[in-house]
Amino acid sequence: MPKTAVVTAGTGGIGLETALGLAAAGFAVTVVGRDPGRGAEAVQRISATGPAVLARFLPADLASLDQVATLAERIAADHAASGDQLTVLVNNVGAMFANRQQVDGVEASFVVNHLSPYLLTELLLPTLVAGGPSRIVNVTSAAVGVAKRSFHAVEPPGGYYGFHWYGRAKLANLAYTLDLARRLDGTGVGVFAADPGGAATDMTNGTLADPRIVSPPLRVLWPLVRRRFIRSTSGPASVAARPSITAATDKALTDRTGLLIGPRARPTNPLRAATDPRLVEAVRQLSETHAPAARTADR
Repeated sequence: MPKTAVVTAGTGGIGLETALGLAAAGFAVTVVGRDPGRGAEAVQRISATGPAVLARFLPADLASLDQVATLAERIAADHAASGDQLTVLVNNVGAMFANRQQVDGVEASFVVNHLSPYLLTELLLPTLVAGGPSRIVNVTSAAVGVAKRSFHAVEPPGGYYGFHWYGRAKLANLAYTLDLARRLDGTGVGVFAADPGGAATDMTNGTLADPRIVSPPLRVLWPLVRRRFIRSTSGPASVAARPSITAATDKALTDRTGLLIGPRARPTNPLRAATDPRLVEAVRQLSETHAPAARTADR
């Protein structure tokens, strides 16, 4: 019976490199993305590495929670029909916006970076538990360190600054990840966060060049801030994918859970705020409010 993995946003950048690494480790990989053309190219690249089971592509706009729910239903049904276990889920999706955007009335960064992986994970929990031992890997970011730590509403008070809002959504997802590890302890499902550190990708090559993504005090220092962004995102995606691949495959992590795998592909300490019980509870309530399908499935 083949080991299987699903990688979201897996048609390019860090996601594709993660998929290639999983295929090299013997997984039958499904990559998820919006563009069928890029999906076909990704499948061709993965299949060219000679895996025992060919890769496949599933289309979904991960900014749409309706499409995420449909995707989860498709994956669960496919595994039920084939009898193959779902061994690894890598929530690699991420996006940053220079200008405030909404998706179905909800701020877009929170949707893409937290609600989307949250919903997919919750809906696939029965499949992952049935396929245990299995692993969930949620990709986080060092940007959690500049996040506003207010989760009483989807958006905190004040102006919109894309980098900080991205970090806030990633902080919500990190808090969810660590709490999920506690919830699933003893089920055979290991839960990990992975910090890629940074790489030259479509997201970092575009949005990070716009000073509007940071708060006014940092704009005063924009030449310095921009140089730091450029330096931290100049590495290859193949290196940035190592933490996710490690979290998904390293045998040393067997029977371990609730760890953050850092940019050097070793366990590291998460931001303390991500384990604050009040923050965790606020994130849980927001998540259940704005992704109610997950709440229904969990009951």
